Parts: sequence; structure tokens; C-alpha cells
Amino acid sequence: MPAPSRTESGHSGIGHTDIVRGDWIDRYAPAGWRPYMRLARLDRPIGTWLLLFPGWWSIALAVEGWPDLRLMTLFGLGAVVMRGAGCVVNDILDRDFDARVERTRGRPIPSGQVSVRQALAFLAFLLLLGLAVLLQLRPAAIGLGVLSLALVFTYPLMKRITWWPQAFLGLTFNWGALMGWASVTGGLELPALVLYAAGIVWTLGYDTIYAHQDKEDDARIGVKSTALRLGAASRPWVAGFYAATAAGLVLTGQAAGLAGPWWLPLMAIAAAQLAWQVAGWRPDDPADCLLRFRSNRWFGWLVLAAIVAGRVGGGAP
Repeated sequence: MPAPSRTESGHSGIGHTDIVRGDWIDRYAPAGWRPYMRLARLDRPIGTWLLLFPGWWSIALAVEGWPDLRLMTLFGLGAVVMRGAGCVVNDILDRDFDARVERTRGRPIPSGQVSVRQALAFLAFLLLLGLAVLLQLRPAAIGLGVLSLALVFTYPLMKRITWWPQAFLGLTFNWGALMGWASVTGGLELPALVLYAAGIVWTLGYDTIYAHQDKEDDARIGVKSTALRLGAASRPWVAGFYAATAAGLVLTGQAAGLAGPWWLPLMAIAAAQLAWQVAGWRPDDPADCLLRFRSNRWFGWLVLAAIVAGRVGGGAP
């Protein structure tokens, strides 16, 4: 399961970098570890949250009462490790692009801090850690985890061949919706599939917002994105993606039998958060794009709270 290939610092264009100096990695990590920690994007956790939430939602949805903390912890560890692995794959494949853009020249591979061979060794290490986590799950979830590797290794290539790489990111980043349900129940059922679909359109929305940070650089170096494809029409498209997300999550709850007095009110608040993202969004302001993109962490928490409230308040899977 990979991470978005774009920066998360809010910087875009010539004269900027996506490496923040003097952060916690520089202050506390051993010098030899720092390039690898940055390669795995441990300094920028929003991608991990976005990868993690669909799995957490699914785990909470598939149980009666409170979610299984052991599974939630395993999925948290797996998200950190596999998001890092996806970033390594991305940076290996994009090293020539990154070297041509000012904001990415300082990344560990194009800057020469980590060689391709070293990055491959680090990738193998991360995949082994991911396997160790995966083997703690039920057989159906293990099988799904293995299948996800096809998405991990192909997603970074999509921006070269399609204007819709965000759709492939959605397929990849929301795979946890399937794995979470399978980890609890041992199989797949309709609520997990509807949740997966809702997550895909959610990703189409937030990553289109994110892609607007880099649209000038992308156009210059020949990288495709929904930001370039949709252009000035991006706002209504993102509004549509988010409306489909909210509707899909409500349908997911109905399919799973969620009940309780707080389920729908909390989902309404979550939908309002998506509406806030679109209403004031300034597509030509990279800082505003980053702010609204990062705010999806709060959307993730709101949806999780709604699902847990629906399970604790009543309704069995």
C-alpha cells in the first residue's frame, strides 16, 4: 500500500523543497537513519492516516460493540510500514523526475544520500516487516494483503499513462477496507465492498485537491493528474466525489445494520467537513490545498466515531 507521490510540505515549484530541516528527525534520529526515515516519509504522517482509516473503519464496522484493539494496533503498524514501502517504490521509479524538479532534488535518492541499491535493500526490510504484521491476521486477510502488492508496485507508474492516477491511488489506499472486514469475519460481504467504493471516491476528492499543488511542475515534466485533466472544473468534480463519499458511507452503514442515536448525526458532521473543504478551497494556492488535504485526517476520525457510535449504540453485523 503506497503513499501519494507528491510532497506534503506545501511547497511547490522552483526554489522550494519538500525536505523540512530541523524537524524531529534531525533533532533526535541518528544521522545514518535520517535519509531512510525521510525516504519512508516518517516526517509526514498524513499519508499513513489516509491509508489507515479505511482499515480502521472496516474493523469497527465488522464487530458488535467496541472494535478489537489488537487488530487496530496491527493495522496501525502495517499502515506505517507499507506506506513507507510505497514511498520507497515511488521514489525509486521517480528518481529521474525528482532530480529535475527543485522541490524534490533534496530527496534521499536524487540527492545521493541513498543509492538505488540501498533503497531496494530498505524496501526489502520494510516488506519483511509488513509480512510479519500480515501473518498475524486471518487467512482471508493474508491473501488480500498479498494481492495488494500488485497495486503497491503499479500505482507509481499510473501518472505516466493516465490522467486519472488518483483513481488507482483510491484502489490502493482503500484496500484496508477489504482487509479489515476479512480480518474480523474471515471473508468479504456487501458492507466491505460498499465501504471500499466510498473510500475510492474519497481519495479521488482529496488527492485531486492535493494534486493542484504540483500542477505547474507536473505539466512541465509530463506527469498526468486529475488536477490537470479537470482544470478549472475541479471544484464541482471534487464536490461530486465527496457527495458520493458521504452517500456511500451512509449506504455502508445501512448495509451493516448500524443503529444508535449518534450514527447519523456524526456522519452529518463528517459530511459537513467535506463540504467545508470544497466551499473555501483555493485551487491556485498550494498552502490552502495542503491545509484542506490534511484536514481529511479529521474526516477520518469523524467517520470512525460515527461507526463506533453506531455499533455501541445498537445493531449487529
